[in-house]
Amino acid sequence: MEKASMRLPSLKHLHYLVNVHKYQHFGKAAEACFVSQSTLSSGIAALENVLGMRLIERDNKKILFTPLAEEVVKQAQHILLSVEQLTEQVQHFSRPFGGTLKLGVIPTIAPFLIPQILMIIKQEFPELKVFVREEQSNIVLKQLNEGELDLVLLALPYPSSGVVMKSFYKDRFYFAQHKDSQLNDRKLDSDFSNLDDHTLLLLEDGHCMRDHALSACHLEHSEKINSFAATSLHTLVQMVNNDLGVTFLPEMAITSGILNNTDIELSQLADKNNDYREIGFAWRIQSNRTDEFEQLFNIVKQQIEHFLPVKNFSVIGSDDKQTNAKS
Repeated sequence: MEKASMRLPSLKHLHYLVNVHKYQHFGKAAEACFVSQSTLSSGIAALENVLGMRLIERDNKKILFTPLAEEVVKQAQHILLSVEQLTEQVQHFSRPFGGTLKLGVIPTIAPFLIPQILMIIKQEFPELKVFVREEQSNIVLKQLNEGELDLVLLALPYPSSGVVMKSFYKDRFYFAQHKDSQLNDRKLDSDFSNLDDHTLLLLEDGHCMRDHALSACHLEHSEKINSFAATSLHTLVQMVNNDLGVTFLPEMAITSGILNNTDIELSQLADKNNDYREIGFAWRIQSNRTDEFEQLFNIVKQQIEHFLPVKNFSVIGSDDKQTNAKS
């Protein structure tokens, strides 16, 4: 006697479920899936019918996923990612660098390096369409692991699992303050221990550059840090230009002109062997496009210096004379 075939859920309905879980809102999930809310609701109902279980409990205020439904979502994410990788693999073998690339990038890199990266890609792989998403490191890496992104451009080191991380560029930090600053009337020690309390301005928590800058300057005195944090590098620069504090700025931002029309002067950090953050790519260990990403990484590593702006700024040297900055 022939065994009755098992009813299987459709990929479309699994996609609906994953988006409802992501947005915790039927309307937003429907918008993300490019369907009406009624269509999405019907799809979820059909999925529940196939699986023979209630996945989502909802009222007028909130929706609730049952513990078993949470496991179903995880499996659905894995299935959808596997299907996407299957499609990518076929595209890779038929036409490498001929499809799309979903690239994630962090805010302290995007304005200063994305134009150069896109220029290299356009020159080397003219058929590749690149879509860029800008978010903080923890978000882009989460999206990378969930398959929403293919590749991430970020600052290293950064803790993560399940991904390959490779650095292609060292981005040095410089100490920045107003040229006539009233905050510090003495030469600062190499570890900034004699910096006035609450004068160091940094980006808000969540920006990895905050940790990288503190590591580069070896600051061990938390009382030096102002509790008011900036949301972007451009805001940070304006605060320093108004002599509200001092900060550390990355070289790529400086060479891109972030200090134009300001009265900010720069000084080198004492530890020139560790005064930088590393810039690199990250992709999933199991990605079917590893060969492509390795090739892209090598090309960017070889060419990036030629595409970056000339280092035309100056710094205060140890003899208090301005000299051209070298990387």
